[in-house]
Amino acid sequence: MPTPTKGPRLGGSPAHERMLLNNMAAQLFENKSITTTVTKAKRLRPVAERLITFAKRGDLAARRRVLAQITDKSIVHELFTSIAPAVAERPGGYTRITKIGPRKGDNAPMAVIELVLEPYSPKQATVKEAEAATQAAAADSGSDASAEASAAEETTSQDESAEGTAADETVEEAPAADSEASAEASSEGESSEGESSEGESSEGESAEEK
Repeated sequence: MPTPTKGPRLGGSPAHERMLLNNMAAQLFENKSITTTVTKAKRLRPVAERLITFAKRGDLAARRRVLAQITDKSIVHELFTSIAPAVAERPGGYTRITKIGPRKGDNAPMAVIELVLEPYSPKQATVKEAEAATQAAAADSGSDASAEASAAEETTSQDESAEGTAADETVEEAPAADSEASAEASSEGESSEGESSEGESSEGESAEEK
């Protein structure tokens, strides 16, 4: 039996609770669906599905294990010969709980628990896998797009920094060129002044000779 949940039990003692759940499981296997409270339906689900798992094994040990909980041999025979083959392909989830509203009188929430005997279609699992793969691909494409955007931003920032460096170098070269031009102009002025002074000295010498 699965580990009991915390809180008050359904019966007066643990043995009473086990007998209650076993009887409800027998009624579920016999009638294929029963109406009970939501709390009992949730507590019955793991017990019934565990018995169905034993029935799917189909061996003598599994049959004796089920007979230890359900003493009615006709119900056990129905479980092993009819219910177990119907859910042989289903990996789990042999029961379904449907809430039907509160009960008149004590206003207790009611539910219908039934066996899921519809043929299991592997296509459903394939569709789920395909949806998961699509979501994963979408996530990967989103990450790739963000990586490309970040790379483009980095490239743009690098280009901007390169342009800024080139502009700074141009600005630095311009004052250097201006200083070189001024130096050349000053040297030319000095040479012209030297030539003019030499011309004056030569005129003075010619005047003295006369």
